[in-house]
Amino acid sequence: MRKDLRPYWVKKLYLRYRYWYSEHFIRPKVDALGDHHTIMKPWYAHISGPNIRIGRSVTIINERDQPVRIGVWGREPGQGSITIGDAVLLSPGSRISASHEITIGDGTMLANGAYVTDSDWHGIYDRIKRPPENTPVHIGRNCWLGDGCKVLKGVTIGDNSIVGAGAVVTKDVPANVIVAGNPAVVVRELDTSQGFNTRVDFFADPEGHERFFDGVDRMVLHGNSFWRWLRSLVWPTKSD
Repeated sequence: MRKDLRPYWVKKLYLRYRYWYSEHFIRPKVDALGDHHTIMKPWYAHISGPNIRIGRSVTIINERDQPVRIGVWGREPGQGSITIGDAVLLSPGSRISASHEITIGDGTMLANGAYVTDSDWHGIYDRIKRPPENTPVHIGRNCWLGDGCKVLKGVTIGDNSIVGAGAVVTKDVPANVIVAGNPAVVVRELDTSQGFNTRVDFFADPEGHERFFDGVDRMVLHGNSFWRWLRSLVWPTKSD
């Protein structure tokens, strides 16, 4: 990782602009957005549809070529919902698409390209209409959905469980297990006696969390020159 050459005040100005952008453009697109959110590059996020609720201390990481996509397309106007709990992590390229209902529990993490949907979106024989059944998806607390995995309609995943990279989940997953494969099957049971250190624990004191990382920024960026940073943008070198 290359050194961050920004002066402290430049980074703080950027973070304030990012937060303002999220409040000004993202908040109006959802029914609820909790405090202390971190939405990186929010201008790339794709959020659409009604009844989308996002908890506090959520982290959403967008990239230009891998935006996070959250969308509700109910069968009728105003139908369908997505509820995302507190301290959830949505990594670049993750997608959540609801026809009826998707809930994601507190502290759950979606890795790059993870996909969650509660519908096939087209019937097998009638390709114009959706299947009539409601098949909601419920993901528990402190779950971890691995890189490129897919969680399909009607699935419930229990607390603390892990979905392996590339897995395709078509059936319910009990709590405290690891599943992998296509279709996903249980490959390991977790030892709950070891306990879990969760994102909910990490963000238990969000104000203190923000103060801590502000102190880190002050230390790491101390002494950075505005002119060196500006030169690195226009004329970068290997030493930057």
